[in-house]
Amino acid sequence: MWDFEPGRALGLMFKTMPFILFRLGIYLGAALAYMVMTGVGAGVGYGIGSLGSEGFRAGSTFWGGLIGFGIVGAVMYWLREYLLYVVKAGHLAVLVELMEGKELPAGKGQINYASTVVKERFAQASVLFAVDQLIKGVLRAIVGLTRSVFRMLPIPGGQNLLRILQAFLKVAVGFIDEVILAYCIKTRSTNAWASSREALVLYGQNYKSMLKNAAWITLMIYLLYFLVFLVMLAPAALIAYLMPGGWSAAGVVFAFLLAWSIKAGVLEPFAITCLMQAYFKAIEGQEPNPEWDAKLDGMSAKFRKLKDKAGESLGKATGTATQPAPEPAVTAGDPPPGN
Repeated sequence: MWDFEPGRALGLMFKTMPFILFRLGIYLGAALAYMVMTGVGAGVGYGIGSLGSEGFRAGSTFWGGLIGFGIVGAVMYWLREYLLYVVKAGHLAVLVELMEGKELPAGKGQINYASTVVKERFAQASVLFAVDQLIKGVLRAIVGLTRSVFRMLPIPGGQNLLRILQAFLKVAVGFIDEVILAYCIKTRSTNAWASSREALVLYGQNYKSMLKNAAWITLMIYLLYFLVFLVMLAPAALIAYLMPGGWSAAGVVFAFLLAWSIKAGVLEPFAITCLMQAYFKAIEGQEPNPEWDAKLDGMSAKFRKLKDKAGESLGKATGTATQPAPEPAVTAGDPPPGN
């Protein structure tokens, strides 16, 4: 049915408890920041609205809360490279080490150790972020293959099913890019562009198996996410009730935020650990297939960009960056170049 071991994945996560708590602290802190700033914004809006009619007060409270929410959203967008570099890639690093049977430091030392491993593979956060964006673009192209096959099947109501499939695959692929990054860490490559390209070819060779596993994991994670959301409705409703103007509709938003923090801190690492198991099992003993390399090269400009970046990185490392070919020397009696 699937090619991963949920029990073993939970065991690996337990061994990385310092990272789980670190992730949980960051994402719960982010959820709290959203709620506090929404409350502050709503309070300011309520104060301004008290100068006018009841309708004006309700509107200004809503817009104040929305602005407060948007401010935190902008900060989170700005921090996305940091979160990927320190939180997500760091956790991937220690999970890869554990899968290879290595011992890890305890407590805060585990986080420092992970930071060192990530810096060895990706010198800067911007490099990791750029690699991750290219990987996501190539994965979208691979998913496009599945959509193309599905369109050709004579299934009644196929377009509606296709829309559901597209939404589902979009979520499922959201976990796979980190598995590709885990391959870069596992192979100890100093050329992240080249190792990502190789990992994507290996993924393409096994895309049916990987999408099947991703589908099962996505289903598990979002069922758990929904259950967490239901549990969080009561405390979120209380927080919303205490806000200025009793903005009850915010309770649902806050419940989603709290559930999102649990998902990002605990459920996503579980999903990625399971997918790492499935991926490394699928590619064991395999070499990148040139046919799949050519296929991805033809269907994705981002895949071709990975190849260019890999060449640039190799050139910088060896001091032999690609230079334009020199013009041929012209001797007496030769026609001018280009004629």
